Parts: sequence; C-alpha cells; structure tokens
Amino acid sequence: MTTAPPPAAPAPEPISSVQAAALRDGVLPPVEQVRPGVWSLAVPFRGGVPDATLVYVLEGSDGTLTVVDPGWADGDDLGLLRAGLAAFGRTLDDVGLVVVTHLHADHLGAAGALRRASGARVAMHRLEVEALHRERSDAAATDAEIATWGVPDELRAGVVAAWGSGRRIGLGRVSEPVADLLLDDGDVVPVAGRELRALWTPGHTAGHLCFVDAADGLLFTGDHVLPRINSGIGLGGRTPTNPLADHLASLARLEGYGDLEVCPGHEYRFRDVVTRARTLARHREERTRHVAAALDALSSPTLFEVASRVPFSGGIGSMTGFLLASALAQTAFHADLLGRADEIRPA
Repeated sequence: MTTAPPPAAPAPEPISSVQAAALRDGVLPPVEQVRPGVWSLAVPFRGGVPDATLVYVLEGSDGTLTVVDPGWADGDDLGLLRAGLAAFGRTLDDVGLVVVTHLHADHLGAAGALRRASGARVAMHRLEVEALHRERSDAAATDAEIATWGVPDELRAGVVAAWGSGRRIGLGRVSEPVADLLLDDGDVVPVAGRELRALWTPGHTAGHLCFVDAADGLLFTGDHVLPRINSGIGLGGRTPTNPLADHLASLARLEGYGDLEVCPGHEYRFRDVVTRARTLARHREERTRHVAAALDALSSPTLFEVASRVPFSGGIGSMTGFLLASALAQTAFHADLLGRADEIRPA
C-alpha cells in the first residue's frame, strides 16, 4: 500500500507579471527588459505543447549580443527571434555568441540556424556535445535495458519509442558541428564587459549549465530549476553516474546564490532559488523513501512492480510512452541511490 504524496510547496511568486499572465493565458510573453542591456523574449514549443522557451539576450560592452538558449526553430526559420530583437532595435547580425544550457531541442534547436544567419559561435558543455554524437549507440543500449524492466507487452513498444531507439534527446541526427566553444564548470563566457560564469549542474542532462551574472544579480537556470515544474532527470542520454545523485548535488550547489534573480528556461522569473532548490530536493528524497518502502514490501520484484507502488501522479497504471519510461527510469535511479538496485529482478 502506498501513501499519498505530501502537499506541494507553493510555487515562488513571479517577478515578471507579464510572463506569469502569459503562462496563465497560454500565450507567448512579450519582449521584456530584465536589466539595462538584458532582455527576455519567448519562442513556442513544437508539437502542440502549450508552453514556451524563454530566451535571454545580453549586450556586451562592445555592442555584440549573446543569446542564451535560442529555443526551437523550424529549419532556418528565425522569424520570432528576428522580431524579438527588432523590438529593442537590434538584428540577427548583432549576435556574436549563442550560449546553450543543455542539449534539448527547445533550448539548442535554433543554435545552428542562428550561427548560419549571423556567424555567431555556439558554446555549451562538452558532455552535451558528446551525448548528441553518442545518441544512436546509447539508444541501442537503452532498448536492451528496457527489456529487463518488466513492462507489460502492450506498453513496451511505446516505451521503446519514447525512451529507447525511437527517441531523439536533442536535435536528432547531428550533421554539423554542434558547438564552437566548449565550456566547463567555472569558465567565464566571453561576453565583453560582463562576467558571465558557467555553473555545471548535471542531473537533468549530464552537461547542463547554469550561468551566473553576479554584477547584474541574475542566475540563468535553463531547466535545472523552474518555478512550478519538477524537471525530469536523466534526460540527456546514458551516463556513468546516477543522474539523481548528480541532480541532488547540483541543487545543493545553488545554496550560495539565493540573492540572485532567477531567469529560468520556462514559465517566469522569480527569486529565492535556494528555497525552490530545497523544495525540489525534498520531493526527490520523499520519492526515495517510497522506493525503499516498495522494496521492503516486495520479494525479488521487477522494476515495473516497484514503480507500481510509488505514488507518481496518477500512478504508473495511467501512464504510457515517455511518462511511463521516465517513471521507471527514475525508480531505477532511486533504487541505485539506496544501494538496493541488486534487489530488482531483471524480467
């Protein structure tokens, strides 16, 4: 028997009323000045998802623009980015650098087209580049892993399609250089007149980066910390480490940044990243306790049987495809964190 999950902590209050209103109304937020020389704009998700990626534009002391997470693009269509820049009197030709928090297409997708249109360099963590190039071999290994999870026959094909060989973690097949500049933890991003520093925060993906602009009091968090969503973990391909352990350590790294305004990749800007990070960590810790209780109650269970006792929203009986696969993978991460992965029987 499982217990109900604890009440969710209240989401942090938005700093940007226009972003919050746009999220409520299901529309794109308008271009907004965040600081002198810093703007936010938005591009929509693809595939009918009612959300947007928040794109940030920073002006260097030499007038050159740096774009953080340019969002999705249809081919070389940069119409929304072009219009967003025009709203404050700039053009694609002014962009000299594209900085990417992580490899997902709703953050990285337009980077190649923006490079071709402007000549800008693209910067991201090396682990993200490696994951994109390793995608096919990772998918084959994941297919073999899924076969051991005990997924019912009628659901297995959907899990493989969403999580294994049918999945594309980023741009799909890589046909051009993904990045011109590889960033690592602590690196200062080359933006004239600004100290924009990379903060390595693995978990969501292995090479996820946040960016700290201490002088302007800003923290760009990509998908590491969002105001209302518990970001998925292990969504950047296979890793030698446990993405859950990485994620918890990355949340703890934010303890020293509580005075910064948070500029996330989705939803709206907010304050007090420390409280939000602690809330997210408590959610993961509670889930670990549920996995432990399931393992205590079962004898030599399959992964699917363990996950069936964990109070995921709606329960895994209501899940198919990506949601089911993510729940199962997260259950495995929790069991590994407990040191009890060997108690799960391969199907």
